Amino acid sequence: MTFLYQLAVLGAPSQIQISKLSESLAQALAPLNLGLGHEVALEVLPATFKPHQLQPAAAVFFADVQADTDKLEELLQRGVPVLPVVSSLDHATIELPEILQPLNCLSDADTDVIAASLLESVGLLPRQRRVFISYRRDEAATAATQLFNALVERQFDVFLDSQGTAPAAEEEALSWHNLYDADVLLMLDTPNYFENRWTNAEFGRVLAKGISVLKVSWPDAAASMRSSTASVLKLAATDFSPDAAHMAEQTLLRICQQLEEVRSQNHAVRAVNLVSSIRLAIQAIGGKMLGVSTHKAVHLQLPGGEHVTVYPTAGVPVPFNLQQAVMHTPGQPVAVVYDPIGLHQAGLTHLDWLKTHTQAASWIKATEADVQFSKWGH
Repeated sequence: MTFLYQLAVLGAPSQIQISKLSESLAQALAPLNLGLGHEVALEVLPATFKPHQLQPAAAVFFADVQADTDKLEELLQRGVPVLPVVSSLDHATIELPEILQPLNCLSDADTDVIAASLLESVGLLPRQRRVFISYRRDEAATAATQLFNALVERQFDVFLDSQGTAPAAEEEALSWHNLYDADVLLMLDTPNYFENRWTNAEFGRVLAKGISVLKVSWPDAAASMRSSTASVLKLAATDFSPDAAHMAEQTLLRICQQLEEVRSQNHAVRAVNLVSSIRLAIQAIGGKMLGVSTHKAVHLQLPGGEHVTVYPTAGVPVPFNLQQAVMHTPGQPVAVVYDPIGLHQAGLTHLDWLKTHTQAASWIKATEADVQFSKWGH
């Protein structure tokens, strides 16, 4: 079986801890229509844990000071989130190998929190599962609404523009915000999809941003070279009701399943790219990446030995990201690292303003990370 998401339990958990964690994960995944051991793998105390780069992965590490640090080092340098669990948050230096001590820890008192943190690390919290439906209203409005409902039922955060007129400036900006925040563009490829300037623009912008596309192609839609890199699901006449507007339930299920596959790969690739850019940036100035932990926090060591924490975001950075970064890492230097490609100039100007008026944390463009890191500690 090919899993879409990979989780692992490492360290020295008790059988009770393993059982409780498995139960909590299964309960949290059920509303997403995902199953533990089906779409989501859980490897318990594997000899080696080497997840594929095209699959989101994370590991929870239960206190074990005697653990094999070579295996942990490989995971940490790859940027695979490792979540240390200790009996008490002030026992990290006693219960963890030195290599894990700089990371944010979790208490073993609340299994549900551990499960939620694991799922957050692979992008499986409902608020992280973002989809943008791109369609022509005069050709696919009914199908778009069906898909919206089916995806919401599976705990996706779905944007469906149901406006029938050209949007005002504020609405247009909101639409682009939701587009850049999406994991996947669900493209309803009807015969005249590329004849509409809005769908045209939506498709072009996601390519520039590196967002994956699932093209659901109508039976009478001609193939286009523009969408040759998209994942494709080709529909037949039998996938529709006699009115040619409503999709069959099995068709909706197929689309949701393939979208989950496309979405998991996109989430993995964007996370790897962002963490890799951070790693290269800190190494360029003589520092070191120590690993990734809870809330996708990337822990860095500056050339002078100081430790700082950055929180990468693949979507549109907003003040909430900064607030969360400060809350998750109180009393320490923190930053939100984001990809500026495709973002509206007004939004970038607002981030620059926040940077100059916020002392608790910083905004850092991924493309300028090495320069910004070099300023810390001076």
